[in-house]
Amino acid sequence: MKKILITGGAGYIGSMLSTDLINLGHKVTVIDLLKYDNGSLDHLYINKNFKFINDDARKSSLIKKCVKNHEYIIPLAGLVGAPLCEKNKKDAITTNLDAIKLILKFLTKKNKLIYLTTNSGYGIGEKDKFCDENSPLKPISLYGRTKCDAEYEVSKKKNTLSFRLATVFGASYRMRSDLLVNNFVQRAVNKNHIDIFEPKFRRNFIHIKDVVRGIIFSIRNFNKLKSNVYNLGLSNANITKIDLAKKIKKQYKKLKITTIKNKSDPDKRDYFVSNAKIEKKGFKAKVSLDSGIKELIQIFKNNKNKIINNY
Repeated sequence: MKKILITGGAGYIGSMLSTDLINLGHKVTVIDLLKYDNGSLDHLYINKNFKFINDDARKSSLIKKCVKNHEYIIPLAGLVGAPLCEKNKKDAITTNLDAIKLILKFLTKKNKLIYLTTNSGYGIGEKDKFCDENSPLKPISLYGRTKCDAEYEVSKKKNTLSFRLATVFGASYRMRSDLLVNNFVQRAVNKNHIDIFEPKFRRNFIHIKDVVRGIIFSIRNFNKLKSNVYNLGLSNANITKIDLAKKIKKQYKKLKITTIKNKSDPDKRDYFVSNAKIEKKGFKAKVSLDSGIKELIQIFKNNKNKIINNY
């Protein structure tokens, strides 16, 4: 049994991760402001190994005490995505970067930190090349810059590792429909129509269950993986936006796809990513885009509740 602290543990990834860690018998403490969804952890309160703190991960006295009492620290609290960070620039910096520096300040030799960043730091990749962990980081947005800067701070400490996440998709206790696959499927189901800007822009994707599996793998193999950074994505899910839309259309026949010309996508990311480094260590993402799309179609068809997004 490990003692694990997760900041932002009620969020899209955090609520799924907290659940799986509790099911594996670990002791989990979550710090979260419950800003977007106050019900995503309701199913865990009954468990004696689960502790919830409704507070701010930027609070020094709280972080100092919690870091001291936990072996593993997984900081997920953050403003996620370029639009939200542009809207709340000060909070983006204090949460995405300063709160990480705060945790690092209190880390001791007994602590192990697993940091999740984004592969959006690659910005615009070369045409026929895959970005790997040695590719230059050229973040385009404030979001990307705060995450890259935080990863750099994390890398200065020994007992740490970082995952650069592909674009995540799939269902969560705290659902998000602003992520690209989730968003395309929701629009397909609700409107039978998707408008696409920059159809040839490339992305890598990963199902949320594989993100959680990757984190659990890193807890079990921490000494083998530490002091390093890894891309975490599904290798056969390096595809363009238009190919993603066509995959959805295969399962949702009513979908009409319109390519909008002469209009640029505000999100300029365009790259394919190599996940070979983590795969060589023994972890491989499994959940296919097709099965994730099938899952999401069912969710958006059968759950008419408002999906709360980050912005």
